[in-house]
Amino acid sequence: MSLTVLATDPTLADFGKDPLWITIIKAVGVFAFLMLGILFGVWYERKLISRMQNRYGPNRAGKFGLLQSVADGIKMGLKEDLFPNTVDKVLYLLAPVIMVVPAFLAFSITPFGPIVNMFGVQTPLQLVDLPVAVLFMLAMGAVSVYGVILAGWSSRSPYALLGGLRSAAQVVSYEIAMGLSFVAVFLFAGTLSTSEIVKAQASGGEVLGIPMPSWYVILLLPSFLIYVVCAFGEAARIPFDLPEGEGELVGGFQTEYSSSLKFALIMMGEYLHTFTASAMAITLFLGGWRAPWPISLWDGANTGYWPFLWFLIKFILVFSAVVWVRASLPRVRYDQLMALGWKVLIPLNLAWIMLVATVKLLRTPGVDLTFVYVIGAIVIVGAFAIWWRFDTVNQRRKDEEKAKVAAEFEQLANEPTAGGFPVPPLDLPHYHGVERKEVPSGSN
Repeated sequence: MSLTVLATDPTLADFGKDPLWITIIKAVGVFAFLMLGILFGVWYERKLISRMQNRYGPNRAGKFGLLQSVADGIKMGLKEDLFPNTVDKVLYLLAPVIMVVPAFLAFSITPFGPIVNMFGVQTPLQLVDLPVAVLFMLAMGAVSVYGVILAGWSSRSPYALLGGLRSAAQVVSYEIAMGLSFVAVFLFAGTLSTSEIVKAQASGGEVLGIPMPSWYVILLLPSFLIYVVCAFGEAARIPFDLPEGEGELVGGFQTEYSSSLKFALIMMGEYLHTFTASAMAITLFLGGWRAPWPISLWDGANTGYWPFLWFLIKFILVFSAVVWVRASLPRVRYDQLMALGWKVLIPLNLAWIMLVATVKLLRTPGVDLTFVYVIGAIVIVGAFAIWWRFDTVNQRRKDEEKAKVAAEFEQLANEPTAGGFPVPPLDLPHYHGVERKEVPSGSN
């Protein structure tokens, strides 16, 4: 394969022109990247966590235990495929497939590099791009949750069903916050295309006359932090792996799936979602395939197939951070998970979007600043009024609950049986000083 390339960024106009055989090669390449990533990702995660816990991890199958994931995959593929008597067999088989296929499709919009010369054909180092590519990724993530719900429902098991329902509620909650975290990126990039978002991070430009860095992780840091939290919730990774809580759900939605090929597909889907979340973090916030400073000072850093190496290094670092979090944090409670999504992340997102939109408007030439200031004042007053209203209502509710508890204690002090709890009579003989008569054992 020739390494001669055009040093140009791909645009939407560059897609859809490849010969069929080039498209097939790129599709096979993406599939191979993901499959090898799963094999080595499982090994790498186990190895990294073991070193963090002062253990060796896999070290028997192959050099450094590299063949352990291969052995596990072969074992699960060859194990007997069991079907519980009460399952819906069609949906029971279909659910793991629904989890995996959308995850593969979501990764297809990931840009790996610029336009390259592949077997004499000038083509972007990306399988496909769309005007709404990021929304396509969100849609595929929403479709895959149907596989989780169907896995729980078709199993005809209460624990599996609860795991599926919890997963559905979790994904809905965190997909809203995740989608909102992208809005600031869309405002600054001016597009929803992944290739053009990477291109927009080539130069930072200026904000209110202040030079800004190129990567959105610095320019839009709150959006990045919110996205990271939402990515853990979307991929159901620790500390947000509530759909698979062992303590309360045995094994979650996959309780009735034995260690067979179906179980392997479920675990593959989980890793694919993690890979997609990592790739989107790189594409939207970490400059995509572009080389980091000071490597970017080299004129050929962002040409040829070198950008794929920079993307791979970023990908490994982001995945390592995900593993680090798993090794460091415990699982949160479900009420804490939902409260964080609805009461913290979504309001923070909305406030940040409003601020970013205001800055973006101030950068627009010819805008009447008086109008902007009036709108800003109205927003600030409205936000304060909403906060004051909720704070007043919450304080009133706390005062009412405190008064209710005090009244209940006072009532119980005056009348012990008022609470409905069976209270023994307090006029037994020993309460009045009469000694208790000991009755010898075995006597009548």
